[in-house]
Amino acid sequence: MTYSVCVYCGSRSGARDSYAEDAAKLGTALAEAGMRLVYGAGDVGLMGIVARAAMAAGGTTFGVIPDHLMRREVGKRDLHTFIVTETMHERKKVMVMNADAIIVLPGGAGSLDEFFEVLTWRQLGLHDKPIFLLNSEGYWDKLRGLLDHIVDQGFADGSLLEFFQTASDVPGVMQALLRAAR
Repeated sequence: MTYSVCVYCGSRSGARDSYAEDAAKLGTALAEAGMRLVYGAGDVGLMGIVARAAMAAGGTTFGVIPDHLMRREVGKRDLHTFIVTETMHERKKVMVMNADAIIVLPGGAGSLDEFFEVLTWRQLGLHDKPIFLLNSEGYWDKLRGLLDHIVDQGFADGSLLEFFQTASDVPGVMQALLRAAR
């Protein structure tokens, strides 16, 4: 069975070229490792970049998009699997259920929502899938600081910080992913 990786990332490309470069490198690396990309099925921003790179490298793609975002995120219909859901909640559930691991690239409120949902589900024992933050140019440093603060202030157990790993570049995240896939 193919190892599947859910990638959460921005529907925009962000302020730095390195975010787009890392998205392309990740899509290529997943395909070269024989892993299936599971993502939000958009053809815009980092979402589109990671999918196009995976496809260009011969990778398999699995996209999930809610009907109301078909226009806004330009639903990428040339994916190997293309699923349209009714709601955002269904989208997130289908993505996680069809993945063995999760990688979060730079993104906005939607990416944060997705990260916190899978982190909370992991904390509650609803899954034990590895979660990785691709910390391109330190993008997630302040998030890590916030999570440290939450633990320091007694609103979460220190084990929360063990439910995800951070890597500063694509080779680092792929190395950690390959270890987790064994």
